[in-house]
Amino acid sequence: MAAEEIEDWFAAAGPRAAELRRVDALVQQAAPRIDRQLVPVGAGQMLGYGLMPYRPRSAKETTTWPLIALAAQKRHLSLYVCAVVDGGYLAEDRAARLGKVSCGKSCIRFTSLDRVDTDELGALLRDAVTSTSSGRNAYFADGA
Repeated sequence: MAAEEIEDWFAAAGPRAAELRRVDALVQQAAPRIDRQLVPVGAGQMLGYGLMPYRPRSAKETTTWPLIALAAQKRHLSLYVCAVVDGGYLAEDRAARLGKVSCGKSCIRFTSLDRVDTDELGALLRDAVTSTSSGRNAYFADGA
């Protein structure tokens, strides 16, 4: 059922589906053993990879959140890389190496993968997975 739901998610993206599939393929190539599923966010969904325990500072209970997530926005794609390495947000720290992107702390925004240095992005994704493989990630409030 999950694979069918993911296919429906791609299809619902209309003309953005092909670009989302390209990014999904890059994530799966960089992190071939990472789990992949739809994650609810607001009224919509994102494609999430590598669910990990997460507790926002304002929450009383721990939930789960993806290490990596992909979403189609109105004017761009967003790839969230929720990893803190050596005290810095991995996406933000490597933004200058990624090509024509806009970055926040953990969000990489771009209009097309053609504008991104895919070798650097693949390395960033591999490093995010490797640095959190022990189950520890300073991005998450509860330290899990």
